[in-house]
Amino acid sequence: MASCWWRWRRGCSWRPAARSPGPGSPGRAGLSGLRAAAAAAARAQMSYFNLVKSLTSAFPNMYSISRFHHMTPAVCCCSKTRSGEEYTDPFNLGWRDLKGLYEDIRKELFISTTELKEMCEYYFDGKGKAFRPIIVVLMARACNIHHNNSRNVQASQRAIALIAEMIHTASLVHDDVIDDASSRRGKHTVNKIWGEKKAVLAGDLILSAASIALARIGNTTVVSILTQVIEDLVRGEFLQLGSKENENERFAHYLEKTFKKTASLIANSCKAVSVLGCPDPVVHEIAYQYGKNVGLAFQLIDDVLDFTSCSDRMGKPTSADLKLGLATGPVLFACQQADS
Repeated sequence: MASCWWRWRRGCSWRPAARSPGPGSPGRAGLSGLRAAAAAAARAQMSYFNLVKSLTSAFPNMYSISRFHHMTPAVCCCSKTRSGEEYTDPFNLGWRDLKGLYEDIRKELFISTTELKEMCEYYFDGKGKAFRPIIVVLMARACNIHHNNSRNVQASQRAIALIAEMIHTASLVHDDVIDDASSRRGKHTVNKIWGEKKAVLAGDLILSAASIALARIGNTTVVSILTQVIEDLVRGEFLQLGSKENENERFAHYLEKTFKKTASLIANSCKAVSVLGCPDPVVHEIAYQYGKNVGLAFQLIDDVLDFTSCSDRMGKPTSADLKLGLATGPVLFACQQADS
């Protein structure tokens, strides 16, 4: 388990993975190679610190991820850290860039059939946390400040926030069908109201509308980045259907599944807005790794809250994964302690 934990921490590093030598490469790098590598690392480190400086100047304080599970944009504008210092609610930092978010998403759903329109708009009622769009617009603003000291979010970057929320919602509709879930966000699921077959079609339509909005941006690199999310969602579901017999592989399997199902969307959305706002590939990698780690942390906390919180507060049934026979982080750690 310790080795799995180390692999996870190493995988969450912002730095690009080192490339292994090719078949014809010498076993040891020469002095010039070491100098080149050191210079490249120094440049990457400097770019990293410059971006962090931009982040901290724009958003000076940290925010507890766990609060996102119990907050909406209308609740609480600031709180206090242990030291008594006030910190700003990230929703207040980014919400002006997302004004009319759900109204704009509904405009993307060009649907003439009344029932299908009602199904597709069912979760775009403004009652979601909008966690992903907030992360995306804040990353966009940070990258823009870093690149040309602009505090404005581009229209194409804002479109990424909408697309991310649409992809996420489509995956929720499909997940509820797979899990036979009965409630989501404090109300009945689409599949419980309209049936499984129609729910699958509604999820497909939301996904197709997101794809059209993505194509409209007109950046092939961004299209490639976000289409990877859809592949990861499918692969993540397949990983969830399987498990590992070897105890040392279980946590790594769980984290890979968690990345593909949850963190990939946040990571690639952050990378997409960085591509649109800054030409530096080092910044693109930093944005990706930031989104990856936030996404993993978000899901890890969600899995803990599945055991420690209540259905009324979560807006969905708790202990759902356990009832489905899925071993999440808390269960894996509990198994480790039981074995020891």
